[in-house]
Amino acid sequence: VQLVESGGGLVQPGGSLRLSCAASGSIFMVSIMGWYRQAPGKQRELVASITSGNTTNYVGSVKGRFTISRDNAKSTVYLQMNSLKPEDTAVYYCSLSLGPSRYWGQGTQVTVSS
Repeated sequence: VQLVESGGGLVQPGGSLRLSCAASGSIFMVSIMGWYRQAPGKQRELVASITSGNTTNYVGSVKGRFTISRDNAKSTVYLQMNSLKPEDTAVYYCSLSLGPSRYWGQGTQVTVSS
């Protein structure tokens, strides 16, 4: 399984970005997909996840601002990020989980700064 993220970049506070993660392999449809982030000096944290049945979960700090979605036909998961804040600055990682296995993308940098 390979995961390739895209869509990161520099944005001003209050702005928006959409991250994408394209997965290879045939297990995407039955997998739990997640977006994690890691800021400098901090532990990696789960930002949002979505099950194969489209049940979503968010960390409290992003609720109402971020939306995770998936397109099984394209084997792609998205993270729409609105009303971005400087504290959202981090490397964002896509993950695919199936049973005891977890796979990671290479990460994409998101910087929120004026």
